[in-house]
Amino acid sequence: MWGCGRLKSISIKLESNYKQLLPYIRPQWANIIKGLTGIIGYVLATLTLMYLVQQLSAPFGSGNVVAIAQLAGILGLVFLIRGFFQSVQDIYMAKAALRVAFNLRKRVYAHLQRLNLSYFETAKAGDLSYRVTEDVDRVGEAVHKLLHDFIPCALQLIVIPIYMVYLSWQLTLATLIIVPVMLVLIAWFGERLQKYARRSQNQVSDLSAILTEIFAGIRIVQAFAAEAYEIARFSRESERAMQAKYLTERLKAIQIPIIGFLQALSFLLLLFFAAWQISAGNLTVGKFFSYLSGAALLIDPVGHITVNYNLFKEAEASVDRVFELLAIQPAVEEKLNAIALPVVNGKVEYRRVTFGYKPGEPVINNISLLAYPGEVIALVGSSGAGKTTFVNLLPRFYDPQVGEILIDDVNIRDVTLNSLRKQIGIVPQETTMFSGTIAQNIAFGQETFDMVAVESAAKIANAHEFICNLPDGYYTIVGERGVNLSGGQRQRIAIARAVLLNPRILILDEATSALDSESEALVQEALERVMEGRTVFVIAHRLSTVRKCDRILVLEKGQIVESGTHDELLSLQRRYAGFYAQQFQ
Repeated sequence: MWGCGRLKSISIKLESNYKQLLPYIRPQWANIIKGLTGIIGYVLATLTLMYLVQQLSAPFGSGNVVAIAQLAGILGLVFLIRGFFQSVQDIYMAKAALRVAFNLRKRVYAHLQRLNLSYFETAKAGDLSYRVTEDVDRVGEAVHKLLHDFIPCALQLIVIPIYMVYLSWQLTLATLIIVPVMLVLIAWFGERLQKYARRSQNQVSDLSAILTEIFAGIRIVQAFAAEAYEIARFSRESERAMQAKYLTERLKAIQIPIIGFLQALSFLLLLFFAAWQISAGNLTVGKFFSYLSGAALLIDPVGHITVNYNLFKEAEASVDRVFELLAIQPAVEEKLNAIALPVVNGKVEYRRVTFGYKPGEPVINNISLLAYPGEVIALVGSSGAGKTTFVNLLPRFYDPQVGEILIDDVNIRDVTLNSLRKQIGIVPQETTMFSGTIAQNIAFGQETFDMVAVESAAKIANAHEFICNLPDGYYTIVGERGVNLSGGQRQRIAIARAVLLNPRILILDEATSALDSESEALVQEALERVMEGRTVFVIAHRLSTVRKCDRILVLEKGQIVESGTHDELLSLQRRYAGFYAQQFQ
């Protein structure tokens, strides 16, 4: 299928709800049940408080100090028990919510690892980082509020009004007249908060993407004296992010006094109807105090429900953004019955392979090639001829639309990606260094490693000497992206990394093109040592690096137009001879 290459950012509209989180919440049932036990105990203690307040009216009326002191002591004990149950609820609900966020973040990160190069070539790194960190945190916070606040508050809003109806259904009916208006307003504000929150999060995500881009390219920014330009661009994006956040906060600021006024109005109606009921003899003062305590106890959960509903609507945008990411399917996937590729000899065959990033625009067009074990093949041609794309098909960074690729007569689509890629070493033009020590970078991808093997690989790569001269040797911290190392040093570490993998197939993607002559000589010597006995594909602009190759392929518009040794191609006096003349004559 066409279009599995450079895809544009994918935006998938999903239904906005929290049902998508259920698979992550269900495994926490044990902690949730413990938390619910705390919630039930808390609510029962709250009802007990209401009952005890009713019992206080008689001793207060008669001035019985002993009875008042006894009830006060019982009230204090109930408050203590209520606090204990609240602690149980807080501990286990927080544990469940944090575990949900942890598992979701792991799932999102693991999913990103499965996505192919085609996705990352256009995705914004800052946006992805924001989704994995900030958006998942918002989701975790929403789950925490749901378990810790929303459920107990909802339970109180059910149980306490039932007891209030028991005390006086007339007062309850009068008090609840305003509730439908409050619910409609809360829902109305919530829907708009969700829209503003999504806009705000997208703006902050764009801002994060700009920061990632600029910090990675700060050398170019300063080299072109573009600081003022970048400051202005950052200011514009910051202004948009601020305005989006301001709309959210302004809406909250309008909502809170409106809901507060309705709550106050409801309380005033309660006082009015209570006075009428007491004067009519339908309500005792003791029941009214108990009823009033219930109304007071409802203020807190009503406030929490309002605030939490706003948070849920804001976090709903984060839920969608996280699950949009999880909905993106890898362009290259393993078969369900994929087998592990056994240790190979290094025979590689391309059979009538065609591949393009866009429909109707093939980058590799009907190429067939047979590389024998131990053969060194060079790929040359002008920029855009398809050299890098050709070798990127071998480790299945992309899959061809037509044709097949085989290693030792096994179709690479039939084997697991892990077993395939572990037998293909790659030394790229731009070496990527990861935070950590030099030893960890050489043994990248291995939790534990043999230092003897690491040193042996470094010696083969001509890296051992300069590593030993560093302050901490192999335990020297390389710095972010290897900033503490020169280009030649980074390249030799990349070679050592490939050597340690001990692959039967090696890809050298212009591995010396960005180096000075001294570094190039050291790297070239190391490469010649590494290439012995392996099947090697060499991409090079400098033709001096491919003279000794067993075969040279000249690519043009995705096709092999010439094939042969250095001397054979020079004698043809065609494309290769023309490239050679441009560089050396």
